[in-house]
Amino acid sequence: MGLRTWSRSEVEYGRKVLNSGLEGVRSGREAFLSGRPLTPFLSESVRNAWKPAAIGVGIGVLGSCSGSGRKSIGKVLAFGLLGCAVGFGAGIVWENRRLVASATRGALRNIDRVRDEHWLEKNPIDYA
Repeated sequence: MGLRTWSRSEVEYGRKVLNSGLEGVRSGREAFLSGRPLTPFLSESVRNAWKPAAIGVGIGVLGSCSGSGRKSIGKVLAFGLLGCAVGFGAGIVWENRRLVASATRGALRNIDRVRDEHWLEKNPIDYA
């Protein structure tokens, strides 16, 4: 098998793996949502993520206070903003963990199926 034939074969296999993974993500998402639309679910996740964001602001502002007692307003704002971003990101991740897990399971299931098919094509089993 030449390099060109091998590379085409591998590119085609990569496309199959990618497409099966994306289809698995879609099926996992649909299985989790049970026919409900995604947008209201994500809106609720954003609403619930503001509580950790507020906690992050408080931690960031407290973290900006140094032992010397001098506080610049820029430093306080920067640390508060950073804490808000970290808290909001953590809240979004936490709120969507079950959706992501379901999508990941679907993707891995489909990718494993394609990998098994590919292996069987390369290594046929003779039952005779």
